[in-house]
Amino acid sequence: MKTFRTAFILLLVFVVLLAVVLVFEKKGQKDQARKEKEGQLVSVTAADIQKITLQKEDGTLTFEKDAQGTWRITAPLEAGADSYEVTSLADTLAALRFERVVEAEPKDLAVYEIPKGEVSLWLKGQDKPLRILTGLVNPLDQTLFAKREDETRVVLLPSTFKTTLEKKLFDFRQKDIFKFETAQVARLKVKAKDAAWEAARRDDAWYLEVPVKALARKSTVDTLLDSLSNLRAKEFVAEAKTPEELKKRGLDKPAYEVELSLPTANQTVTFSLGKDGETMLATTSQSTKIVSFDGTLLTDLDKKVADLREKKVVEFYSWEADRVAVTQGGFALAAVKEKAGDEEKWLLETAAKESADRAKVDDFIRKVEGLEATDFIDAPADLGRFGLDKPAAEVVVRTKDSEGKGKEWTVQFGAEDKDKKQVIVRNPKFDYLFRVDAAVLDAFPKAAADWLPPPPPPEAKKPGEKK
Repeated sequence: MKTFRTAFILLLVFVVLLAVVLVFEKKGQKDQARKEKEGQLVSVTAADIQKITLQKEDGTLTFEKDAQGTWRITAPLEAGADSYEVTSLADTLAALRFERVVEAEPKDLAVYEIPKGEVSLWLKGQDKPLRILTGLVNPLDQTLFAKREDETRVVLLPSTFKTTLEKKLFDFRQKDIFKFETAQVARLKVKAKDAAWEAARRDDAWYLEVPVKALARKSTVDTLLDSLSNLRAKEFVAEAKTPEELKKRGLDKPAYEVELSLPTANQTVTFSLGKDGETMLATTSQSTKIVSFDGTLLTDLDKKVADLREKKVVEFYSWEADRVAVTQGGFALAAVKEKAGDEEKWLLETAAKESADRAKVDDFIRKVEGLEATDFIDAPADLGRFGLDKPAAEVVVRTKDSEGKGKEWTVQFGAEDKDKKQVIVRNPKFDYLFRVDAAVLDAFPKAAADWLPPPPPPEAKKPGEKK
């Protein structure tokens, strides 16, 4: 009975303490909410803001949402807005806080130079805007005197808000010249000062079609497309792309042109680029403006076609290889990779299925993977001229990716130029040949023993042991 009474008393004490904690917690939350509310000059939902006007000494900026909810600049001109900048402005204004109340019932607003500027918010479902009147800057800490039009109190807004109001029209403008997804580009045509070329995307690779048919270096083409997609205005040189302005800027006959085909968007867009002195200029067939820009785009466009070509003979990852076969003259040797527990090992495809030296096989495959052209032979009319009608040697590497999909890569070796220390090779996928360093020939196995592990060292003779 005594134990039950003790437990009951303890439970009662716990309930009382819990109630006290909840009361104080609720009171604390109310106090916090009250303080937060007291520190707010504006408390609305950013999504409800449909229009913003910033009236400053140097002019008025107006931003409005269109039917799709996208911000646009409507004054002092019609232009696309930088979505991030205007959305951040709306978020700031929707929950604008002040640092302290300067005067609850001011007698003379002229003391604070109010209204020196004005911020107006038009909210969804309301006819009249919410207006914030701004005044002079407090020289001590760069805070800003201000008041709501529908309130009497004068408050100090933080210096960060003053910085926001100081932003210029350019800061809020959409600076992308023409934004597109690089993966959507199916083909491109480039005309530069000393080069002209065309390329088309097939699968996940880029192929040059003019002036030569060849595999392009994917990273080079993708980098060029990324530069175009990320091209941003440094300055708006001309708001209207008139024939007079184009001629004045040298863009009526541009030194650089890039045409992109975007079939998924059913669009073709042409970039026209050039230089006026040291200033780089750009416009597009989809734009009404001429802008200046920074970056290395023009340098990238000046690359020769030879610099755009993929120099690798075969494009695979050596660690994905699970079979390699070599033929040279009358000799043939192959090895296959097998998994034994957590380890992988190479086995020779011989009757004995001997274990190969993994380092030797891997090193040979890496040499094949690393083959790069020092020069190309385009559209060879006669393979026999280069010793490739009956190749002197051939390597076939099979790879398997992470999904288990297999693929074979073939390299055929033809005539060797001993003076230049080069050998001509062929990838049957292409209609052109490669000149590569002949040092790769030294890595070819001449016998199965070349891929076998070295024999164990002879045991050391014990002292006094007879031969």
